[in-house]
Amino acid sequence: MSDLDARALEAFARYLTNLADDARLLGRAVADEAIDPASRAPLAGALNYLFKSLDLIDDGIEALGYLDDALILRAAVGLAREHGPLPESLAGLSGDVPLVEEFLGDLSPRFDTYVRGLAESEVRGRTAETILTDAAVREEFLGEVTGWAQRYEPPTFLGEAKNLVKLKAFLSAKLPA
Repeated sequence: MSDLDARALEAFARYLTNLADDARLLGRAVADEAIDPASRAPLAGALNYLFKSLDLIDDGIEALGYLDDALILRAAVGLAREHGPLPESLAGLSGDVPLVEEFLGDLSPRFDTYVRGLAESEVRGRTAETILTDAAVREEFLGEVTGWAQRYEPPTFLGEAKNLVKLKAFLSAKLPA
């Protein structure tokens, strides 16, 4: 097993354990109108992805189904950072971005493009823009995020390199070229 695989396996298990808390952190940032809307848009798009019925890896597929969600939240924080400062509470997620990019390797540009597009995606009749501009939509959305986080049960992520191969295979097949 390579050093990158070992680091990814360790980190990805942590990402799954912390996914509910990470969603709550992004939710607080989306609600914070002091943060530039251009920074909040990728965060709202990433959280909206949690509710997408057809995502990159179906949530029922072992731990991998939630791992794509965890990776997307981190990539969204990286994109949000491009537009301005973010709360210190997101520093941990921001610090994970280089490992995600290193792990994805050649897939990283496609993944980045996909995550950028999530701000424009409509899920349950809402886009990042409607979440950010309509207070009632935002309140309902953030309530759904909180409910999702309360129900989330971290799956067991086996520390086997074959799971990393599966993850890359799913992403390679599903990410638009």
